[in-house]
Amino acid sequence: MDAASKQQDGAQLMAEADKKVKGAQSFLGGLFGGPARLAEACEIYTRAANSFKMAKNWSGAGDAFCHAARLHLQMQNKHDAAVSYVDAGNAYKKADPHEAINCLTRAIEIFTDMGRFTIAAKHHMTIAEIHESELADVEKSMAHYEQAADFYRGEEANSTANKCLLKVAAYAAQLEQYLKAIEIYEQVGTSTMDSSLLKINARESFFKAAVCHFCVDALNAQIAVEKYEQMFPAFADSRECKFVKKLLEAHEENNLEAFTETVKEFDSGARMDQWMTTMLLRIKKTIPDDSEGDMR
Repeated sequence: MDAASKQQDGAQLMAEADKKVKGAQSFLGGLFGGPARLAEACEIYTRAANSFKMAKNWSGAGDAFCHAARLHLQMQNKHDAAVSYVDAGNAYKKADPHEAINCLTRAIEIFTDMGRFTIAAKHHMTIAEIHESELADVEKSMAHYEQAADFYRGEEANSTANKCLLKVAAYAAQLEQYLKAIEIYEQVGTSTMDSSLLKINARESFFKAAVCHFCVDALNAQIAVEKYEQMFPAFADSRECKFVKKLLEAHEENNLEAFTETVKEFDSGARMDQWMTTMLLRIKKTIPDDSEGDMR
């Protein structure tokens, strides 16, 4: 069936579900099978939502799922209500990010009340991603990643918690909240350095922490590098550690050319991402030199 037919089906199902709800809320309906009628209405609203989805009417689908969620709450079916709000949020994501956030927030409240913190954390991550990609609101994205990390850590899902925290650290550094970023990078580095599987994550975290220190002050970075080498000997032998040390040397000598060449050499071995490029450009601007060399 084409989209127009599915849209028509959805509208008819919505009308049918509305009629069921009205019947259940009438005096006689309340006496004779009210709860059963509400349950039927929930099922019909869900069918309507799926028809709207097939018609690519995402707002219509979201509205229908919300109707089902509210009825589930009325019948004290908390889990089903939360699932319907999640379905509504996923539909709204394609049309109305603000409404998607509202629905996912409602689902989180229900799941949290039920003690389902892992699934609540997952939806905090989804909200963070919406703020990140659709609304370009970095600070709100950070807040939801932090909340997700708290929930995951409380449920001993430390690896997933760390992934969320690393997102927070990256954004904090971009916003020049370096101390916050450093604290997170050091926390993640320390928590992963004794794991044979996660040692690479520790190396990367200490590297980024050192770069953030460098953005604050070169002496801070030098002290931090020495500390990380003592804490985590594998960092001392790493390409990243040697890179930071060469940058510190060039910075101390106010040698912009050496700084630039060191970055180019490192970049040729493994292409740097935009975050690292931004941080290094900030450091480069602290070198008192009139020339305008290109780091890349």
